[in-house]
Amino acid sequence: MGVVTMSRLNSIMILLAAFIAVFLEASFQGIRHLFGAQVDLLPCLMVYASLTSGWPTVALLAVFGGLCFDSLSANPLGVSVLPLFAVGLLIYRKRNLILHDEFFTRFMLGLMASALVPALTLLLLLTTHQTPLIGWGSLWQWLVMTGGGALATPVCFALFDRANQALGYHPVVETSFRPDREILRGR
Repeated sequence: MGVVTMSRLNSIMILLAAFIAVFLEASFQGIRHLFGAQVDLLPCLMVYASLTSGWPTVALLAVFGGLCFDSLSANPLGVSVLPLFAVGLLIYRKRNLILHDEFFTRFMLGLMASALVPALTLLLLLTTHQTPLIGWGSLWQWLVMTGGGALATPVCFALFDRANQALGYHPVVETSFRPDREILRGR
């Protein structure tokens, strides 16, 4: 998707995807039972939003997605907003230097975002005198979340590209020249 799209449709689709992702994370327990951890899809969406949308969409996704995620988890309300926004802002500020059309770049950005968001959230929980359950199992959960987020990020880009192609407006470029037209030259 070479061109940065800043349309309202793209922003609405990102926020709707965040709502659906949080709902699926809370209701679908298959991955949690299989691997012992749930994959968080909000960092993947934040990578996509940071590379393809404006900063208002990044801020809206951080606030809306973080509040939805916190309302369905054991986190205090609002603790996920700042880590999501920090990762989104970091990627957004450097997006002109990022080759975001490459699969490897998307994978690595998803890996970075999926590793940083839980780590920053845990840091915020510890600084606010909360007592999260931390043990050796937490390291496994963090690795599963990081790997799952890295794998989900290129999929997120592919799904949004298909949705933008299907629903987005694409102007038709027409020229006045028709190749089947004959040009008569006279005196």
